[in-house]
Amino acid sequence: MTDSSLAELSDSLFSVSVALYSVALLAFCAQLAFGRRTTRARELVGAGGATVVEKTPAPDSARGNRWGIAALALTVLGALTHTGVLVARGMATDRLPWGNMYEFATAVVLVAVVAYVVLAVRSPNLRHIGVFVLGPAVLALVAIGLGLYTEAGPVVAALRSSWLAIHVSTAILGFGIFMVSGIASVLYLVRARPGADEGSGIVARLPSTAALDRVAHRTAVLGFPIWTFAVIAGAIWAEAAWGRFWGWDPKETWSFVAWVVYAAYLHARTTAGWRGRPAAWVNVVGMAVMIFNLTFVNLVSSGLHSYAGVE
Repeated sequence: MTDSSLAELSDSLFSVSVALYSVALLAFCAQLAFGRRTTRARELVGAGGATVVEKTPAPDSARGNRWGIAALALTVLGALTHTGVLVARGMATDRLPWGNMYEFATAVVLVAVVAYVVLAVRSPNLRHIGVFVLGPAVLALVAIGLGLYTEAGPVVAALRSSWLAIHVSTAILGFGIFMVSGIASVLYLVRARPGADEGSGIVARLPSTAALDRVAHRTAVLGFPIWTFAVIAGAIWAEAAWGRFWGWDPKETWSFVAWVVYAAYLHARTTAGWRGRPAAWVNVVGMAVMIFNLTFVNLVSSGLHSYAGVE
């Protein structure tokens, strides 16, 4: 039995979350516009005694810092209402609120936003990538609301299993964390272009390439074992539900492809000749595979996972 009042509250909170994230996005834009003006340069002694000049963004101006704090506060408030979307929907349906594509994708965006907030609180310098996290988050939520919305209701019989809490929950966590990692790698590639430190444009105000590479790597390191567990848990659930651990269903195949790509990225980060831009490109490919797995594989291809629209 679905509680219609809680279902309506969930839908209302969804709209409120999009509005709060949109205002936060504008505040992050203002931070970039009125924040850093120059970069700081320091001389380091490199290999062979050569002098290397390292350029890092200067601290924000007072006005830019105020915009950044306001933007982060709005993001936190948006994340709270975003959490309310899933909590109210779960209470309305008396089940975990990721039983269809709408709920799954909504939860993935929430994980990505929360992961960014944690990073920004720990390292205020990373507030400057808020535009590039909140922008995709707002666009994704609008697309989810318009194209994937499903009325609150019970899940199909095949999903009424304790494995829903284990497999799908870890898939959501892994996906959301990988999204932040991929965004950091995209920004790294932009920041690493020749001449990116020159002038006072938006690119020059981003965190340094070292900071972006560190974020991309650490989030991938966190997300990889979670995604590995999700794939393994899915195989165990498949054996219980369909009598086989693996059948190369489209969803299974592309989940494995994503795992291979992220394993390659983590390996590339430790391999001479693949550090830096080549490794970042592998991470971007991983993000593209994850998005393809969520969208095309769920919405276009047919397979054993098609009935659910989730992992």
